Order: sequence, then C-alpha cells, then structure tokens
Amino acid sequence: MFRRKTVAVVAAIAVTAFSAAADEDRIEVPGVGAVTLSCRKPGEWTFSTAANVLEDGVEEVAIRLAAAKPSEPPAFEIAFAIDHIDMPQRWTGVNGRTGIPPDWSGRIDSKLCGGLPLIALLDDSDRNRFCMTVSEATRRIVMKCGVREDDARVSWGVEFFKDPEAPLSAYEVRLRFDRRDVFFGDAIADGVAWIGLKAADVPESAFDPLYSSWYSFHQNLTDRAIEEECALAAKMGMKTLILDDGWQMEGRGWGYGTCGDWEADKSKFPDMAAHVARVHALGMKCMVWYAPPFVGFKSKNYKRFEGKYLYTDRGRKAGILDPRFPEVRAFLCGVLSGAMRDWQLDGLKLDFIYCFTFRGEDPAVKENYAGRDIKSLPEAVDRLMKEIHASVTAVKPDALIEFRQPYMGPGMRQYGNLFRAHDCPGDLAQNRCSIANLRLTSVGAAVHSDMLMWNPADTPENAARFVLSSIFGTVQYSVMLRTLPEGQRRMLAHWIGFAEAHRETLLKGRFRPHGFGLNYPVIEAESAKERIVAVYDGESVARCGRSDRDIYVINATAGDSLVIDSEDEGEAEIYDTFGDAKGKARLNRGIQRVEIPHGGYALMRKGR
Repeated sequence: MFRRKTVAVVAAIAVTAFSAAADEDRIEVPGVGAVTLSCRKPGEWTFSTAANVLEDGVEEVAIRLAAAKPSEPPAFEIAFAIDHIDMPQRWTGVNGRTGIPPDWSGRIDSKLCGGLPLIALLDDSDRNRFCMTVSEATRRIVMKCGVREDDARVSWGVEFFKDPEAPLSAYEVRLRFDRRDVFFGDAIADGVAWIGLKAADVPESAFDPLYSSWYSFHQNLTDRAIEEECALAAKMGMKTLILDDGWQMEGRGWGYGTCGDWEADKSKFPDMAAHVARVHALGMKCMVWYAPPFVGFKSKNYKRFEGKYLYTDRGRKAGILDPRFPEVRAFLCGVLSGAMRDWQLDGLKLDFIYCFTFRGEDPAVKENYAGRDIKSLPEAVDRLMKEIHASVTAVKPDALIEFRQPYMGPGMRQYGNLFRAHDCPGDLAQNRCSIANLRLTSVGAAVHSDMLMWNPADTPENAARFVLSSIFGTVQYSVMLRTLPEGQRRMLAHWIGFAEAHRETLLKGRFRPHGFGLNYPVIEAESAKERIVAVYDGESVARCGRSDRDIYVINATAGDSLVIDSEDEGEAEIYDTFGDAKGKARLNRGIQRVEIPHGGYALMRKGR
C-alpha cells in the first residue's frame, strides 16, 4: 500500500511509532532519523514519501496521497523522536506553559482560524534547538511534542484529517525540520516564510495608533459619545477609530440575536455615514466591527438562510453560516463591501471567524452537498476570506482589515493586515508576550496590542507600564479618555509621540524578544540609526552594546533603577514618563545599576 523512497542518511535515530497501525512506512531523514508514517485505514489511498536537505541543518519531508477516484481521505499520522538534550523550552505561539510537557499531554491544534503549524524547542539562551513546521495552514492538524519518561526523548507527531473532510483525489503536505543553532525567532520566521503563502499588502496607516470603543464603551455607545472621545484621541495623536460591537441593531446585552442584518441601531447611530464623516473631519480613519458567521435568530435574514447553516449556537442566539454555499459568500461580500462604500469606511474588524467549523458531523454529507459549490469547509472559508478581501479592497485598495489572536497563522495573513493580541484587559505580561509572539510569526504585518485600559486613579508612572508593555506593537487604546486626570493625559500624549517618532525602529526594525521562558523580560528593536531596549523586570540586564548609534533604555518595571551592561563609557540623559529631562548619569564599561524613573527612559547618544 505504501511506496518508499529513502535518501542518504546523515544521522540515523531509532524511532518507535506512536501507536500500532494497520499500515506504516518509515523514511530516513538526514539529521533527524527515522520518521514513521502510519494510517489505520488507508482504503484505496496510496502514500509516497520523499526527504531532502534544504540547507545545512534544515531538512524537509514530503508526503503525497493519491486515490483513483475522489473519496474521503484517511486519517494518518507522522511520528518521530529526538534526544532531549539542551532544549528545556517549548514555543508554540500561545502564552502559558513554556516548558516541554510529557508526551501524554501537550497536544496543539492548528488550523486556518487558530494556532500555528509550528513548534520550536529552544535552550535557556533563546537559541533554536529544533523547530518543526508543517505546510498545512488551512485544514486542522493536531501536533504533539512531549518528553517520553521511559527514555528521555522528545516524541513528535502530527495527525491529519481529524475533522470531517470532503472527498479528494490527491493531497500533499510537507514537514520542515530546523536544527540550526540560531536565535529562536529567526527559526520561527524562516519556518513561517517556508510555508510560502503570500501575505496581504500592509498600508502605512496600519501602523497608526488607534482608539477602540470596546473596553471603554462595550455595547453602550452612541455616535456623539464616540465623537467626543475621538476629538480627544485625535489631539493626543491617535489616527484611527475601531467602532466595535454594539453599533448594530439591538447590539446590547452581549447578545448576537439580531446580527446578520447588519443595520445600524438608529437609537445610537441615526446616520452612520454622517457619523463616519464627522470622525474623518477630526482627522481619524474609521473601521467597523463585524462578525461574519452570525445570523441571529431575531434577524430578518435568519429565515432567508435556513438550511444553509453549519449549526446553531444557542448561547449566542445565532446560526453559523455555511460558506460552501455561493449565495452565503455573495451575501457576506455584499454586506461588507456595501458598508465600505456607503459609509466611506477605511476598514473592518472581522471577528469570530473561528466559528466556521463543525460541531459533530458535516451536515452536507446527508444532503450529498446539495447547493454547495465547494465541498471542503476549510477550502470554503479560505475562498470566503479571499473574496471578502477582494471585494473590500475593490472599494478601497488600502483598506484596513483586522484579525486578532488566535488568528496568527500564515493563512490569515492572506486576508488581513492588522493582527491584534488576544483580549487580555489589564494584563501587562499577556499583552507583551502576545505582541512578541505575533511579531515573530507576522513579519511585515502591523501587529497590534490588545486594547489598553487602566484605572484613572492610578499614577501616571504605573499607567505608563501598560503603554510600555505594548510599545513594540501598534498600540490600541480603549481607556475612557474624558475620565483621565491631567497627569495620565500628559503621559499618554508623550508616549504616543515617542512611539510615532521611533516607529521605524519599534515596529519595523530588527526585533529581538529575550527570555522566552520568563515572559520576555527584555525586548529590543534596532534600526540603522538607533537601538531601543525595554526592560520589564528590575533584575534583568539591558545589554546596550557599543555606542555606534543612539540607544534608548526604557524602564517598564515598577522600580526606579535598571541594570545596564554598557560596552562604552559616557553619559546617559535621563527622562521621566512625561518626557521631561531629569539630569544625567555617568556610565562605565560593564554592568552597573542606573537610576531611571519607572515609566521613564535613559538616552545614550551615539559616540557618547
């Protein structure tokens, strides 16, 4: 049933398959050893495998499936093992546990609308030890990576076709194994690039600081209240508004029962086009939130799409549209492009895309896919998002389209240009880590923070820590600006101005988050003219390097001093969180503690 192709072996490692299989094949991969392919019920499908060396320390395995006639592809699995040596950390792009779990746990899902088909193991110095990338960025796969307690090895596995899949006649997938001793972020970025999907264009406005209505208003918003906030936001340097959930008819009480008609609630927004025009007059762009999968039970369109839902979500009080129907895709494209045109919008925030999934069996099978022009749901979601992108950019070529984690895979990069950290209100570390992980996987895209909020009774210095934890991403603000005391407003205006002045370095420069296992306590970015280092833990060391360019060291800790390692002698200019000068500090060569106000920074000028 299986056809084998084995290449020359550079280093062979004995492997035991994850589980018993009716049919299996093994291929020797240079530098990795035996990789096992197993399939319990291959049926009429045949498999072929091939391996080759891409470069020194990087190998690739290709798996091809074929059937004489279209049929449901069989579930199969790839498995191998490597020695657990100097690789205590596991990076998956999801915040949380950083160590390697045992092999009986730690399964990770990756699909178009969630996760990433990549796992990296690294040492405690942020060096790559082994990074596996899978080319499947659309369909769901299940990845395994855990320590075997019986022999101190790391078991790896990838399971394919765990979800219902439409009939196919051929399928191909590749796996990339990266054993190079490089900075782990480089291994991750190279793995994502290897998948080979073309990302959407990113307009410069995608990097502009942004105001979101979500945390400040939730669903309790009106046109006038939003415009009052936008007037303040524009004066502080924010350039885009996201009008979030709650603008739509009866958008209140956290329910989605009237979504699907996508009409503005006249009691809140009596004239949406006029509202957008007033926001534009303040000097801000305007984006609007939509949840494309939802058609609420109370909406006028609910009966229109009966029989064209994947399932009904009782909790959200909505049906979930099946994008395999061409009329569903046409409807959604028409709604979104129409809003862009009629209201003169600058972009869209597209939410809940992950709801395009199955809850149990595929309802189309019993209907023999009647009315559906695409049988595969993942392929239909991909088609829908491409059609949405095309229809929206036909109206406005530089349209802004935002997605949030867990939409962090390369598949989603085809349709959007703003990628935001997942909701983490008030969580400094989560926002910082999410931004860093997105930066590593989304090179070239505009990575945004989760919307910032803090208590207006806090000190300006403490409030600044929320901004500084997000400063290596485009910052979204969602604090009620009208309630901020003067000190917090001054702080906010300063750091917005700082981020804009150093945009090329902070958002587009060479990016290096350090200390993955410690929630990135030091992050740096550099360009040809400057280096910016932010420290988030008072005992961590800011390594400044030589004075070949201006160096900024930001104190994002709760203390008033930092440990700095300088390769040159000289003076540092000290500034507080408002950007006011606070004197100078003498720097010697080597490690030293320097007084820097928390929420402030030190500047070491070139040639100091």
